[in-house]
Amino acid sequence: MTRSGKLIGFSVSGHAGFAEAGADIVCAAVSSAVQLTANGVTEILGLSAGVRAEGDTVSLRLTPESQGSGEAEAFLAALRLHLSLLAEEYPQNVKVTCSEV
Repeated sequence: MTRSGKLIGFSVSGHAGFAEAGADIVCAAVSSAVQLTANGVTEILGLSAGVRAEGDTVSLRLTPESQGSGEAEAFLAALRLHLSLLAEEYPQNVKVTCSEV
């Protein structure tokens, strides 16, 4: 998610479908990166963010007070890069879209 060209969050949903549950390395790579990013923003940087995990969707959105943090934007940019590289390597399993909110 972006606002005025700045990264303010993400939403990841679905299943990679690369292999069976428990053996899906693509799903594991995405899940691990998402968890690292959420924990980095909230626990390491101590920034306020809405984090939700419902069904097969995980999302994080920085609160207005936390938006504009260069450190948080670096975590979010790293996640976007990681997911984009996975999408290049596994185009049938990962799709990345960026949307303005």
